[in-house]
Amino acid sequence: MDGFRIEQAGEDVLIWIKAVPGASRNEITGVIGDRLKVRISAPPEGGKANRAICKIVAQALGVKTQQVTIEKGQTKLEKLLCVSGVDAQMVRSRLAKPQAALGD
Repeated sequence: MDGFRIEQAGEDVLIWIKAVPGASRNEITGVIGDRLKVRISAPPEGGKANRAICKIVAQALGVKTQQVTIEKGQTKLEKLLCVSGVDAQMVRSRLAKPQAALGD
């Protein structure tokens, strides 16, 4: 799973993702274009899906959920995540591995 867009921004890393709500389970499943595909079971209501996305990505990276925030796209399927206190190489290597279902 390679080819998704990430960028180092000082001590943070930006990750472009495509959210797929209404999935049967939470998982990072691959790449769509230049975005990481994140499937989530939480509905896109009241920020539930956004919180689930942050949790899934944090678990995959081995960081605290609070380190992952949505910078752009809170109400859209295409989102820009910011992960604080990490480097792009670590993020790419951890997210490039196939992911099991997370956060269920």
